[in-house]
Amino acid sequence: MTELNLSTDETRVSYGIGRQLGDQLRDNPPPGVSLDAVIAGIRDAFAGAASQVSPEALNASFAVIRQRMQVEAQQKAEAAAAEGRAFLAENAKRDGVVVLESGLQYEVLTTGEGAKPSREDSVRTHYHGTLIDGSVFDSSYQRGQPAEFPVGGVIAGWTEALQLMNAGSKWRLYVPSELAYGAQGVGSIPPHSTLVFDVELLDVL
Repeated sequence: MTELNLSTDETRVSYGIGRQLGDQLRDNPPPGVSLDAVIAGIRDAFAGAASQVSPEALNASFAVIRQRMQVEAQQKAEAAAAEGRAFLAENAKRDGVVVLESGLQYEVLTTGEGAKPSREDSVRTHYHGTLIDGSVFDSSYQRGQPAEFPVGGVIAGWTEALQLMNAGSKWRLYVPSELAYGAQGVGSIPPHSTLVFDVELLDVL
């Protein structure tokens, strides 16, 4: 393999373009993706060479892979939903866990004596969010900066819980997917994910 010269702006930008494409393929790889074929396609396009695959064959293959990816995504979503339901069913049996009519579960870690916010209020909080496997997807504690937002402007599980909390309280929330991001998911949160949050209500603004 020829050693790359990455000492110039041009070569570094060229490498960066390749990195970006590689990141995309790593994070969202089509089933059975071939790096050799990807590189061949880039090389042919860059050189202006004729495509080695006809447009008709390419479109047909894209349709096959797209369908396969949709099936796999649906299977993953259904599995996540089932895992979430099972987790919540077991969690509800634990001492100290309160189950609300909406399906939201919580346990009180620290009891505060401050005011309770309304839906129209804004609040300042610290929080730590994980999936049920413990994977962290967001944490104001890790950022070292509390978060401020309107009570009515967050996921439904938070909106419900915050209105029950006194300022100074810290609760652990177990949020069903339908009270979180549902079938869409967001960022590193997969579709139909049950979420766990430690939420500290610092102040009602």
